[in-house]
Amino acid sequence: MSYDSDKQSIHAPALDDKFYQLKEDEVSFYKSSTGISDDEELKQHILAVQKEAYEVFPYPCIRWFMFARLQISQQRIYERFLKLGKERSSAIFLEMACCFGSDVRKAAFDGYPAENCIATDLRPEFWELGYKLFRDSPERFTVPFLPGDAFDTAFLVPAPVKVTPLVDPPPKLSGLKSLTPLNGYVSAIHATNFFHLFDEAKQRDLARALAGLLDPRPGSVIFGWHVGMRERGSVMWPAPPGSGSDGYPMFCHGPDSWREMWEQDVFGDIPVKVEVGMDEYPSSQDVKLDGSVRLQWSVTRL
Repeated sequence: MSYDSDKQSIHAPALDDKFYQLKEDEVSFYKSSTGISDDEELKQHILAVQKEAYEVFPYPCIRWFMFARLQISQQRIYERFLKLGKERSSAIFLEMACCFGSDVRKAAFDGYPAENCIATDLRPEFWELGYKLFRDSPERFTVPFLPGDAFDTAFLVPAPVKVTPLVDPPPKLSGLKSLTPLNGYVSAIHATNFFHLFDEAKQRDLARALAGLLDPRPGSVIFGWHVGMRERGSVMWPAPPGSGSDGYPMFCHGPDSWREMWEQDVFGDIPVKVEVGMDEYPSSQDVKLDGSVRLQWSVTRL
């Protein structure tokens, strides 16, 4: 969750290690990736990187250690996604709003070809901190990173949804300066904790831009999760103490409106399968979004 909002406040709450609650598989992944075997040493290592990241910009997801969670492998279609990467030649995977790059590293760790992966985020500082977090380097972890704003046409020119596969081979990922050359070439896009940062119109624009990136072959997929509601509406995001604000409304889709957006506004007559599930959103101990759920979803070309 690494896109700015004009509603972000400089009155950020202090860091608190009570939110450090990694699951067993996440701890195991970080131990394997960093070479740190001691639980307390690993915790202190992650806390140190968290502190640096919070000074870059105090996003709630940094405070709540969402950057350290393995969100991609909890997706219902994760095994299908890995299968696509292993079976389709040059199946490009794009990680949107990648923050430190935890999820793209997890995908590569589990067998998605790293040479077909690329990541993007608004803030390159977080990607650089990812090398510190994982104790690797651009030489060891070679997935390219593109800094940029998905709503900036200098970075991504939205393209119509492709009906037939492009004839030319995809561009080399390592030489890209923007996402635009990837229009029509991306087999899988992961966008978690991302859409809910924007209002309804911008969510629709973002969906169209991502759909234009997608390879038209059957099985190509966009997937993720974010804050939603049982029915389309808004939840109140509380302002930090001392900010002088009561908070601000955050637009949320419900399962029906989310499905309709993709089927009607984005793909139209082009067949897709939109799967949307709901579960409890893992709110922190100090922020409760009344009436919210977590929408876990995927949009697959047929």
